[in-house]
Amino acid sequence: MTNLIKHFPGAKALDGVDFDVRAGEVHCLLGQNGAGKSTLIKVLAGAHQPDDGEIRWQDQVVTIPSPTKALDLGVATMYQELDVVDGLTVAENIYLGHELSRGGFLRHSEARSRTKDLLHRLGHPEIRPGQDVGSLSAAGKQIVSMARALSHDARVIVMDEPSAVLDPEEVDNLFHVVESLTAEGLAVIYISHRLEEIRRIGDRITVLKDGRTVTSGLAVADTPTGDLIEMMTGRRVESDFGGAGVEEFGDVVLQVDGLALSDVFEDVSFEVRAGQVLGLAGLVGAGRSEILETLYGARPAAAGTVTLGGRPLRTGSVVRAVNRGIGLAPEERKSQGLLLDEPVYRNITLSTFARFARGGFLDERAERRAAKEQIAALQLAPDDPDRPIRTLSGGNQQKAMLARWLVHGCEVLLLDEPTRGVDVGARAEIYGLIRRLARQGTAVVMVSSEIDEVLGLADQVLVIADGAVVHNGPTDQIDEHGVLDLVMEGTAHE
Repeated sequence: MTNLIKHFPGAKALDGVDFDVRAGEVHCLLGQNGAGKSTLIKVLAGAHQPDDGEIRWQDQVVTIPSPTKALDLGVATMYQELDVVDGLTVAENIYLGHELSRGGFLRHSEARSRTKDLLHRLGHPEIRPGQDVGSLSAAGKQIVSMARALSHDARVIVMDEPSAVLDPEEVDNLFHVVESLTAEGLAVIYISHRLEEIRRIGDRITVLKDGRTVTSGLAVADTPTGDLIEMMTGRRVESDFGGAGVEEFGDVVLQVDGLALSDVFEDVSFEVRAGQVLGLAGLVGAGRSEILETLYGARPAAAGTVTLGGRPLRTGSVVRAVNRGIGLAPEERKSQGLLLDEPVYRNITLSTFARFARGGFLDERAERRAAKEQIAALQLAPDDPDRPIRTLSGGNQQKAMLARWLVHGCEVLLLDEPTRGVDVGARAEIYGLIRRLARQGTAVVMVSSEIDEVLGLADQVLVIADGAVVHNGPTDQIDEHGVLDLVMEGTAHE
């Protein structure tokens, strides 16, 4: 791909990008949110058409007018946002759009057989070809998306943040699959904000910034991490977690006793004080997200009590939880937390409409003023409050989610994977914001699949395994190996 240029209304997404990939390699594509990575792979996948530049496939100049043409060439793309269809079976999802048929009849048994082979190849034989995809966890749906990519006769597989919803064991399995694919001569374009993954899996690196190629084809082994971060951000970004935590916590804000959700978790108990950050660690599917959703009122508890500010909180109502001062930034921000076609300001004020009501109508000027204050304070880019929020990068969408609760004001803020899909620069800003909220007296409960993030940000760590609390103690009493032992083996030691 040579000198690719792509314009969108009011923005130049690609400004002369050069990129190449070789058979049998893992070429890592890096850059901050908004650098142009997604646009570049959508051009390769046929979803966008470049305004200028050249694409050569196996030394022939080609145009890729549609995703179907890309698949015909041999380019399969796994997007960051899960693209499976609930209500269809696993096999139907994998062969969606290229169904196996003969004489006008679908060959269901062959599709199930091939699906079974693909799932075995990916190390997940427990997923059944006839299972409804809607019943799978986010990690299971990601595996189905991988299987769909492999079901095509692909020569290049694009993986956009494939590990974002996977636990450490599943990441290891993913890397094993990638290594086997490249050993067969396939090329993999790998996009991730987790630089430690790039070190483990990558052969070469291309860095984009502001729609331009900063460098292309660098050997991973020859490039220090600090240099990569500086190329992506234009500055040195320290790898700390937002500075020191609160030295002395306030009163208990949130008290949870014996909380249970049928068939998900049971007997969960903990407390969080004003200014304290409690981190929930565990594997994907262990029940961490469901604990937050139950506290937020999105799921009715089967047992247990929740006390907020010394008063009982009846679970099962989001409105009740929000009115009492609980906020949630969910893991799937696009599908669960944002109104994508609404402007930035409306997404920021979404939980605080009563404050801006005048005679039964919303005062949009007041909404914009409040939103603009947070946009400036959090340095959202672009800083246009009327811009549809779907046009913002992942990091800026996440900052807008946090701005919503800053406008509302929370006693307890629940954060589910707060830095998922967020670049290294925005990640540092979010860490600093979490610390700032804690210093202002907010009690923070956060879930993260990155153990170093939990240990770096949290004052207290709760380890969840198979729906049960297997450890609850100060951060300085446990290290990464101890957390891994607990979540991988379920060994309950304090």
